[in-house]
Amino acid sequence: MPETRTLDVTAALTAYYTAYYRDTLGIPGWRDLVAVRLADEPYEQQRLAALERAVGSIRGARLLNVGCGTGGFNALAEQAGAEVWGVDESSAAVTIARARMRHGERVLHAMAETLPFPAASFDLVYCYAAIEHVEDARRSLGEMVRVMRRDARLYLHTNDRRSCFEGHYKVFWLPWLPAALARLYLAARGRPTAYLATLRPLSRRECVGLLEEAGGRVLRFVDLGAGRPVGGRLWPLVQLYYRAFGVTPYVEFLAARQEPRR
Repeated sequence: MPETRTLDVTAALTAYYTAYYRDTLGIPGWRDLVAVRLADEPYEQQRLAALERAVGSIRGARLLNVGCGTGGFNALAEQAGAEVWGVDESSAAVTIARARMRHGERVLHAMAETLPFPAASFDLVYCYAAIEHVEDARRSLGEMVRVMRRDARLYLHTNDRRSCFEGHYKVFWLPWLPAALARLYLAARGRPTAYLATLRPLSRRECVGLLEEAGGRVLRFVDLGAGRPVGGRLWPLVQLYYRAFGVTPYVEFLAARQEPRR
């Protein structure tokens, strides 16, 4: 497509993530976060390494990245030898992702609830920090399972809504806050609050339950430990809360299709 051949990717990434971190989330250190996104290969390489630890080499696999964003992961997965496809609801992100890939035509502007692929199309479905953004998690997981081949794998990561860290605003969080109080809390910290309404985080139990309803099953969880220290002097209490209620800050697992009943 002509627009992807002439796009200044650095300028587009700078504009995209400045609008996100500075304007939408109001993060004081937004410049540092934009810099990370401009040189995102180390971060994306860590994600790719975690995927390959879970499933083995992805060379030759047909991989779908649901919520592919600006395409850093897709570009590296292409280099690793996979046939990589992506979908994202942001047209701006899709334009950037297309420009970063050898096969940019494989990135589509689409919703997770209505994946534009036939059933049993992929060997791997990858969904990282995206399921909390969809309108309908049940339907989205159903679509992911639908496009998985019989022996395919799903790798999913999301924030656990019971954790004490809000990963988008990057602030200490009280997970039991009602929505009105959550907005007041963010406003008191000088943060825009509108983005909060777009987040629909799930607990581990909720996520697994929706997956099973969709016809999937968890093979194993990725152990991420207790997560980053949060809350300053409250961190020991946060750790106690995590241990007492079996909370992990993130939900990350490898899943497969359910075996047919005999």
